[in-house]
Amino acid sequence: MSALLEIAGLRVTFTTAAGDVRAVDGVDLAIERGETFGLVGESGSGKSATALAILRLHEGKKTRVGGRIALDGEDVLALAPRELRALRGGRIAMVFQEPRAALDPVFSVGAQVAETLLAHGALEPGAARAGALARASVIDLLRKVRLPDAERAFETYPHQLSGGMCQRAMIAAAIACRPALLVADEPTSALDVTVQAEILALLRDLQRESGMSILLITHDLAVVSQNARRAAVMYAGKIVEEAPVAELLATPRHPYTILLLRSRPNLASRARLEPIAGAVESALDRPSGCRFRLRCPLARARCAEIEPALEPAGESHRAACHFIEEAKRL
Repeated sequence: MSALLEIAGLRVTFTTAAGDVRAVDGVDLAIERGETFGLVGESGSGKSATALAILRLHEGKKTRVGGRIALDGEDVLALAPRELRALRGGRIAMVFQEPRAALDPVFSVGAQVAETLLAHGALEPGAARAGALARASVIDLLRKVRLPDAERAFETYPHQLSGGMCQRAMIAAAIACRPALLVADEPTSALDVTVQAEILALLRDLQRESGMSILLITHDLAVVSQNARRAAVMYAGKIVEEAPVAELLATPRHPYTILLLRSRPNLASRARLEPIAGAVESALDRPSGCRFRLRCPLARARCAEIEPALEPAGESHRAACHFIEEAKRL
């Protein structure tokens, strides 16, 4: 069976006053039907740029997107505007990092969720804003995402809700048309720890109920370990490692992933944190060869001369490093 989403050679280039910036540079990944796939990386690694490219949400005049993005074999980058509108919120939906910024402050929560149903033909135009059918449909969705007092929440505005409640409302709008793929871009980073756990549990339950696939984008390896089946690690616009989550965490193969795991706090140990030396280079001035080489303890002349390809590093495991065997001993 083919994957639900297939991305090949994805490139996202921003035009800026300082020059062109290649935020995503040759990303390949596939997401199977019904699975949660984690995309992990530091800020600026290209995770969100990848997510926005899937729905073609980048500013067209300042961004060039190349490569291939296929949903059920259909080329998303070749869709006409009308087809694209049907895709967004219909077959693919997105949950954004900042729910308050994503929701319109001048419309009630109920009206915004109803608008999603209207846009995809799930409600009659006359009923969508004031009809009893629209209200009942939206309240049912608000209950499904466990928004307290759904009838009252229907009438409220985003500023009257907490961050976690706004995120639940946004998830309700995202799942309204039962999408095949939900792109969740840092869905819990703006929330406190307790609410984070509740939102992630909600996404898991909704997935079990609907069978949708989820692309879970995060900088938090703990979130990936508890919620994803497979994951890819991004660095400076490229995927440097991909594997089933259990294998990725137990036997990482790329030096960046190894050091990233060591930098996590460990409540069971009093050992000091081990930060990764240096900082991510500017996207305007990427190093030649391997992009991690200026921070990598294994870097040699070859790393500056030849960019490593993402190659097999075990069963269902890929890594982009010239010295995978040596990385095991780091």
